[in-house]
Amino acid sequence: MSGFRLPRILLSSGEPAGIGPDLCVLAAAKSFPCELTVLADPELLAQRARQLGRQIVLEPAVAGQPPRPHRPGALRILAVAGAARSRSGELEVATAPYVLELLRRAAQGCLTGGYDALVTAPVHKGIINDAGIPFTGHTEFLAGLAGGWPVMLLATPGLRVALATTHLPLARVSAALTHERLRRVAEVLYRELQGRFGIAAPRILVCGLNPHAGEGGHLGREELDVIGPVLEELRASGMDLQGPLPADTVFVPPRLEGTDAVLAMYHDQGLPVLKHLGFGRAVNVTLGLPIIRTSVDHGTALELAGTGRIDTGSLEYAVETAIAMVHASSDRAWTAL
Repeated sequence: MSGFRLPRILLSSGEPAGIGPDLCVLAAAKSFPCELTVLADPELLAQRARQLGRQIVLEPAVAGQPPRPHRPGALRILAVAGAARSRSGELEVATAPYVLELLRRAAQGCLTGGYDALVTAPVHKGIINDAGIPFTGHTEFLAGLAGGWPVMLLATPGLRVALATTHLPLARVSAALTHERLRRVAEVLYRELQGRFGIAAPRILVCGLNPHAGEGGHLGREELDVIGPVLEELRASGMDLQGPLPADTVFVPPRLEGTDAVLAMYHDQGLPVLKHLGFGRAVNVTLGLPIIRTSVDHGTALELAGTGRIDTGSLEYAVETAIAMVHASSDRAWTAL
């Protein structure tokens, strides 16, 4: 590593009725090689800690101080009011503005350079929409605040899977796979593997859309009309892109050997394999933003909030991944000087 510095990581506590506050409380006991600051209502965290039978020290974050390593047993807090009366497992539309304010404050903190990366606990899209606020997810909301062209990547040790399309009905996927969209997704993925993960020459396997990658046009023409031509164009620019390949054999170990990422055409083409391999030890990474953002690979789990029966593995991996991305980005910037 060219020049070590202690990363400053923001952790957004997410939906107050879900397990996000629990994850923050339980994270206090862990050791992380970073300064970890939680965005939350302090009263909510204190209440959840009592519910979980955990003793933690809540320390107000003070601007302008040099970064300090996370101290097990303590949580540094950027206070955001609005969730003190929340009950575990009970959604309330009244807390929707609070949840979005967490994300606004987090994005601003990263954009201004005060923090190096954002890790997000899960939010509940339904209750935010029920509050009359159009909201499709973290990725789109953060892109609206920070700019950029986001691409969803999920990762677990040994496998990274990016998505050409995300939360779309299957009937709309083919129309969404335009030349422009696929080109931009592949370019963002390749560039971010270099800049955020420190991979000098990424090797990417690209799935076809149809069974057997279209079987020469007999099972669909997307591979011939869109995917193949885009890959040819990008290969000519120097990118190592293999495909379009049949999705049912992309994930076999011999083919994955030496591969840095798989680009799947739609959500359930790639993510079931990744989650089977590493559920609870996977991370959601948003590529293409001017900030580093990682997240857990699960939802709000309302029924588990306040019970203590949760696994913090995905959160820990999300924090570890954010730290690694900060270092990789810093090393790349240092090398470019």
